[in-house]
Amino acid sequence: MTSSVQRITVLGATGSIGMSTLDVVARHPERFEIFALTAQRQVDRLFEQCLQFAPRYAVLGEESTAATLRGRLREAGCRTEVFSGLHALTEVCVDPEVDAVMAAIVGAAGLQPTLAAAQAGKKVLLANKEALVLSGALFMEAVRASGARLLPIDSEHNAVFQALPGDFDRNPAAAGVRRILLTASGGPFREAALADLEAVTPEQACAHPNWVMGRKISVDSATMMNKGLEVIEAHWLFGAPAERIEVVVHPQSVIHSMVEYVDGSVLAQLGNPDMRTPIAHALAWPERIEAGVRSLDLFEIARLTFERPDFERFPCLALAYQALRSEGAAPAVLNAANEEAVAAFLDGRLGYRRIAEVIAACLERAHGLSVDSLEAIIAADARAREMAREEIRTRQ
Repeated sequence: MTSSVQRITVLGATGSIGMSTLDVVARHPERFEIFALTAQRQVDRLFEQCLQFAPRYAVLGEESTAATLRGRLREAGCRTEVFSGLHALTEVCVDPEVDAVMAAIVGAAGLQPTLAAAQAGKKVLLANKEALVLSGALFMEAVRASGARLLPIDSEHNAVFQALPGDFDRNPAAAGVRRILLTASGGPFREAALADLEAVTPEQACAHPNWVMGRKISVDSATMMNKGLEVIEAHWLFGAPAERIEVVVHPQSVIHSMVEYVDGSVLAQLGNPDMRTPIAHALAWPERIEAGVRSLDLFEIARLTFERPDFERFPCLALAYQALRSEGAAPAVLNAANEEAVAAFLDGRLGYRRIAEVIAACLERAHGLSVDSLEAIIAADARAREMAREEIRTRQ
């Protein structure tokens, strides 16, 4: 780091992960300083965040919204400089003064700036699982080549990271890991009759029983595509093949994930379902800091239960395993098709049960797509979205 205080860029500052990150940062002003905040379009929230944290830079997706924020900050006497677009987004990640980048942009849109941060050797706090789903081999090679420190923020992967030995990244073969067990809440439809899923509304799909998340991620949790993407992410983060990554439905969301070792030991990380825990862990790693999270009361919980996932109820999870085993462009196609299908569902243009159908059809059509460079990944993503939109139209 360039100083005793970590300078942080927060990609996706106005989303749930971004706001939780700023909550933790605000508790430790002696340790952290916000260098830049970014958002796609939420001017009002970003304006308030700029007033509170006085970052050097703020970045918005479009110049029109950037101009609005620029004017409001000028009137308020805030000296934060405001820019727009992908180039500016990347620049606030690779600036020499930046120590850490919180990658919390949802979806494929976060790939390029997150990859740039890895290539620049930054401490990358990865909440954007799609970066590894789209570009796993390319991304991990960038981390190795630059010496970047990659720390997972998803509660499941952060739990696995905490349950692994400290030198795992230097000598994974000697760790003796048998299986990685990713827990899943099962979402709002874990016990619903399968016939009732035909009439699911966006509001019902977004009503997660345990976590407060954005609408897209909430739908992914309901379909368990979110867990499928996490299986692919775990493959790249921890070098585990598909057959050694198992999903366990755990409705209480208290055990965030587990690691089983060859001697029969199973290590688990427990905590209340609050994203500030993994965020604080990664921000301060290898130290521990207070995160504002209440202590876990095991007597209040009283019972922890576990179930095998039902692949008939959650076909998206099966499709994710299929894509991981297929390798190549399949994970990128899976992600792009899912993003398009979920957007159509949230807009009322596609039924809930048709989401998996669209993804499956796109995986069947995805032949000859390359992901051996950033340009190829972007092209594969664009082609998969075209296919998904075609499939969506046939089901309207």
